[in-house]
Amino acid sequence: MTWVLVGLGNPGEEYTRTHHNTGRIAVEHFAKKQGVTEWRADKKANATVAKTEGEVKSVCVLPETFMNKSGSAVAKYVKSVKAAKQLVVVYDDLDLPIGRIKVSFARSSGGHKGVESIQRAVKTNEFVRVRVGISPETAGGKLKKPTGEDKVLKLILGKFSASEETELKKVWKRVTEALETIVRDGHVAAMNQFNSNTIDN
Repeated sequence: MTWVLVGLGNPGEEYTRTHHNTGRIAVEHFAKKQGVTEWRADKKANATVAKTEGEVKSVCVLPETFMNKSGSAVAKYVKSVKAAKQLVVVYDDLDLPIGRIKVSFARSSGGHKGVESIQRAVKTNEFVRVRVGISPETAGGKLKKPTGEDKVLKLILGKFSASEETELKKVWKRVTEALETIVRDGHVAAMNQFNSNTIDN
């Protein structure tokens, strides 16, 4: 069975470099590393898709719905609870600082509307997630998660700063390696390898 790798985000040029499109950008980087040069529009799923071949076989899916309707696109590729065990959803996470990623399985949505939509569509939470941090840190290294709806929206829909862009170059590499590990060796191996506080340069 082929792995389905989903990168969450919002469609449209205005959202391209925003924090909420972190998952989408990460999967695009992964696909490029696997040699993908062309994506195709799947109008039935309302998604942009690409296949990766070779050692890492997968279907990369970028929903062209808005975030809270992501499940409708994913359901076209994941048609059973059993198939969901080979689904990986990559998305932005306010509970992690910029520069951190975390691989998890069968966890709650954490309030993320895109993940909630996918859970409803595939009728299970038993799928792999790669959570990519987007919150700032204090000078002492503590998470500075925004509070209140206005501040949260300002962060998730805000564009990456120059310093964040520099940090994220390392993050895209790490997410790509995590996805390769998941597809090749399974999510437990990826959790053991990538759920640390450090990033390798």
